[in-house]
Amino acid sequence: MNSYFERKYVIQGIILIIALTIVARLFYLQVIDDSYLLSANNNVLRKVIEYPARGVILDRNGKILVQNEPVYDLMVIPRETRNIDTALLCRLIGIDKEGFDKRIKKAREHSPYRASIFEKLIPKETFAVLQEHMDKFNGFYTVDRNIRTYPDSIAAQFLGYIQEVNDKDIERSNGFYRSGDYIGASGVERSYEELLRGTRGVKNQMVDALNRPQGSFMDGKYDTLAIAGEGLISSLDKELQILAEKLMKNKLGSVVAIEPSTGEILTYVSSPSYNPNLMVGRERGNNYMEMLYDPYKPMFNRPIQASYPPGSVFKVVAALTAQQAGIINPQTIFHCPGGYRYGRNAIMRCTHVDGPTDLVKSIQKSCNTYYGYVYAQMLDSRGMPTHKAYDLWRDGLLKFGLGNPLGIDLPGEKGGNVFPSEYYTKHFGSDKWTSSYNISQSIGQGQLGITPLQMANIMAIVANRGYYYRPHLIKGIGEKKIVKKEFTEKIWAGVDAKHYEPVIEGMSRAVSSGTATASRIPGIEMCGKTGTVQNPHGENHAVFFAFAPRDNPKIAIAVFVENAGYGGTWAAPIASMLIEKYIRDTVSLPKYVQDRILNASILPKVKTTEKKPEVREKKDSTDKSKAANNKAQTAFYQDNKKRELLVHHSQVR
Repeated sequence: MNSYFERKYVIQGIILIIALTIVARLFYLQVIDDSYLLSANNNVLRKVIEYPARGVILDRNGKILVQNEPVYDLMVIPRETRNIDTALLCRLIGIDKEGFDKRIKKAREHSPYRASIFEKLIPKETFAVLQEHMDKFNGFYTVDRNIRTYPDSIAAQFLGYIQEVNDKDIERSNGFYRSGDYIGASGVERSYEELLRGTRGVKNQMVDALNRPQGSFMDGKYDTLAIAGEGLISSLDKELQILAEKLMKNKLGSVVAIEPSTGEILTYVSSPSYNPNLMVGRERGNNYMEMLYDPYKPMFNRPIQASYPPGSVFKVVAALTAQQAGIINPQTIFHCPGGYRYGRNAIMRCTHVDGPTDLVKSIQKSCNTYYGYVYAQMLDSRGMPTHKAYDLWRDGLLKFGLGNPLGIDLPGEKGGNVFPSEYYTKHFGSDKWTSSYNISQSIGQGQLGITPLQMANIMAIVANRGYYYRPHLIKGIGEKKIVKKEFTEKIWAGVDAKHYEPVIEGMSRAVSSGTATASRIPGIEMCGKTGTVQNPHGENHAVFFAFAPRDNPKIAIAVFVENAGYGGTWAAPIASMLIEKYIRDTVSLPKYVQDRILNASILPKVKTTEKKPEVREKKDSTDKSKAANNKAQTAFYQDNKKRELLVHHSQVR
């Protein structure tokens, strides 16, 4: 009997404990914790994503290069689309009935109860009309967004563009990006994506049974604010950039100008370029396809991806590294009879007979013979096997930033070509080769490949008498104008300062009384070097690089015009006008010279067997058009790779 009563009390105690536990839990859930309340109310809440404004991009003087413009995404909740005026909606947003049905089907497959994008990037003009009729479209609402706009339509390869994220972007971001978000795809938009993008917000909005907004849920307690992206101050001078792009119109090539004392890039031109506004909005896919099949490749970023033989401008580097190696000095004289003889009855010709030539004169007159002798002594007369001497010669070039990417704040930079000795040993089948086997490298021809950015950086090194700062396009981040540490480090080029003066004197004379005389700037001592680069596939390339003024230099520049001929005729006047514009804000070259450059069309004839796709006016954006755009983007990168191989092939004679 006692055992029965003991079990009774134990069971009652257990039941009481369980009951108290349940009561306590209910009290916590209903009074203390409101998370379940929020969950229960989700069926009457609309979570509206608030997209942040991307950071604006300014030029070095605070002028706008990139800003934002409001657009709108039309969202749909399929289960709530009842008794809507389909024809009116299609007419307002510019789609057809088939496009409407496809969008609704896709949204329903995603979720009948959750919102998804029905139409993207509706311009503000269309939105203004659409908003007047939204009461006729149950289940639809709009979300504010921003797109990029470019007031001056310049610097496309520098600024880059944004595009909708793909699955790989979402995966790499560890969930930061969601379908429908946008991401920087090229240029500084890509390099500085994490700073520019900002942070999205969420607004919880109460809606009634008809899906009409009824105010903020719990006074916005669970809302999160969108945080705008950081602004960027670029190093570009907008007015100089506009002039440079005008001068390079209807020409293939590059212009890169650097402030030597900081490494900040003042002008960055890849020509032909394109209007960056074409990569924005609902016509972006069609515009992309047009540029993709343009035979002159306007989206190819020449300053950092094209690799050319530098031609005679390379003699500046050759003179400096040979002095540092003790091979020559300013008094070293070689006789020029009109060419340098090597091998068995082979000759590397000069354009004129220079006679006895010292270092300064060799730069002033651009003497091929002088640098044939210099190269031969660098490789064949150093008391070691030629291939080992060649590697020492190559090491000197690498210190000048050649052969490897310089580290500019843009994606896709190439390093050019400065091959190691093993390349030639394999090519010639022996390590017994001598300077005569690749003598054309002595004057910047042959297998040497240098990007236009590297050419401009060489001039910055000479202007600084021996060092450079890593070239960069963003000089300040955010309100505090933060500068990345890697852009403040001084990099030594491996040649002592004393060796620069004779080279600079020769460059000064090249402008005052040499190959670039016609491009002199009154009152400004410009030190420069012309080049005419041999091109086995067409007309020669015109090259000029320079810095000014000689003392306390403000600007270093490289101009490369493909298929133009002589550097002194085409590249030098462009550089001269840009230098004077930057230093004095004026141009004094005769008007007929300015007009000749501005109005010239030097685009080579291009043969193409590639069939251009039909481009139609876009009336409907479907999954099929997205797939075509992704396929086009893949083709573009493959096409660029083919072009790089073609440019490299043109260097090897």
